[in-house]
Amino acid sequence: MTTAAAEAPRMPLGAHLREARRRTAWSAVALLVGAVAGFLLAEPILELLRAPIEQLAESRNASLNYDSVTGAFDLRVKIAVVAGIVLSSPVWLFQLLAFLAPGLSRREKRYVFGFLGAAVPLFLGGCVTGFLIFPHVVELLAGFASSDDSTLLQASDYVDFVAKLVLATGVAFVLPVFLVVLNLMGLLSARSIARSWRYSVVAIVVFSALVTPAADVLSMFLVAVPMAVLFAAALLVTWLHDRRVARRALTDDVVPVAVGAGSGV
Repeated sequence: MTTAAAEAPRMPLGAHLREARRRTAWSAVALLVGAVAGFLLAEPILELLRAPIEQLAESRNASLNYDSVTGAFDLRVKIAVVAGIVLSSPVWLFQLLAFLAPGLSRREKRYVFGFLGAAVPLFLGGCVTGFLIFPHVVELLAGFASSDDSTLLQASDYVDFVAKLVLATGVAFVLPVFLVVLNLMGLLSARSIARSWRYSVVAIVVFSALVTPAADVLSMFLVAVPMAVLFAAALLVTWLHDRRVARRALTDDVVPVAVGAGSGV
């Protein structure tokens, strides 16, 4: 049991359930509001996603297609749900942390809130980067087909492809934060990260090449350079942390010896 949990007054089970129900209700309301906003914004979002297909249509027969009567409505609902989860994420993340906070120690709270404070903007930045490069990916992959062929894409599959690409890029931008958290928890040292920098650079380049298979290297650099900078920043943060911990340990070892020597005199 953590110190915070031991010092906090015990809450009966009924109070826990009422607290969980109250915070779940606020999260559900925020999710509903975000889903309604996502449903209203579904058409502008589809217009942005449809732009690469319209560019392909200038040189061949290319279009988005629906395989059922309800396909267009189902796609709007899918966009609304995803948008609702993203738009309401500040609310339900806060409600979740507020429910768990009484059982966390001060140090655990600092790690959790620090991780979220760094991970959320990095994830959003990665998603924006993925959204900017997805037209190049669509153009290249569709370009493998002959100009005499037709590119008829299922709308649901196409949206899923773009969503996975955007989310993968967002998650990749958050990975350096995991390195810092593991270092703060004492599970990974800065020296271990520094020793594996060659493998990390290769992994970054390979990942950037996979998610940006464009004919030019500009799109790959748009992903690889920020990831390399974030990796270097994570290495710097972990090195400073390890140095501070080592200095503190050295001070703790020296002070008791000095006190003992003085008392002996």
